[in-house]
Amino acid sequence: MAFFLETLIAGLMVGMLYSLVALGFVLIFKASGVFNFAQGAMVLFAALAMARFSEWIPGWLGIESLFLANLLAFAITALIMFAVAWLIERLVLRHLVNQEGATLLMATLGIAYFMEGVGQTAFGSDIYEINVGMPKDPVLVLQNVFEGGVLVSKEDLIAALIAALLVAALALFFQKTGTGRALRAVADDHQAAQSIGIPLNRIWVIVWCVAGIVAIVAGIIWGSKLGVQFSLVTVALRALPVVILGGLTSVPGAIIGGLIIGVGEKLSEVYLGPLVGGGIEIWFAYMLALVFLLFRPQGLFGEKIIDRV
Repeated sequence: MAFFLETLIAGLMVGMLYSLVALGFVLIFKASGVFNFAQGAMVLFAALAMARFSEWIPGWLGIESLFLANLLAFAITALIMFAVAWLIERLVLRHLVNQEGATLLMATLGIAYFMEGVGQTAFGSDIYEINVGMPKDPVLVLQNVFEGGVLVSKEDLIAALIAALLVAALALFFQKTGTGRALRAVADDHQAAQSIGIPLNRIWVIVWCVAGIVAIVAGIIWGSKLGVQFSLVTVALRALPVVILGGLTSVPGAIIGGLIIGVGEKLSEVYLGPLVGGGIEIWFAYMLALVFLLFRPQGLFGEKIIDRV
């Protein structure tokens, strides 16, 4: 039972990190109605900026405090991501209002390749470390309940708590604020939203800024775990089944979908992997997403689209 709980907890914590990355997809889709293929590049760009500025700032300013250096690096990275959001709206999205979804999709592909190239040109393409002080050692819990206790990674636990807090804050933002409701209106119909006075350009800047903050947090967490390297772009690919499972328009769906896939990956690898030779963790999420695409393409919490003719 203790081993099962260890696997379950590990899956839940990984699932929260998947949910965090998936939120970037959901945010952009809710605001523009297009799938944002640039999300992985945004995570890589933010992680590179955070890693390099936290490395450069102590030398520039003579700061010895790790916390202060990381705080300043986070602030600078956030400003850069806000500037990127403004430039994307100003130079790309403003000229694509009311265009077909395929056009916007290709635009996000272009943004992705541009950000990958600029990020590695400006910050380098080596493997960098992000040290935000998260403990790496595991800890034993529930020792009085189970013999030997349950082993939990402190780093994964803290990362999952940070992701959960951010996810909860964004869910409240969308459901309880006027800006959040405006974002949903823009996603439903650009022209209708403009006709009732919703400033489309400002909404797009806001949502790309929020997606940028999500990318920074995701980049810091994954960069701390895996190191900042080009493979961080593929983290976004691991979140694709999450948005398919939860629904492209649902913030709660991103949360539930991430938890289901995180737990499913761990449990299937541990209990089914030995029967088929292992490797289930790699493709489990994609097979589950394929099943949903066949039988419930809108996902668990997505809105079913009905075209009236």
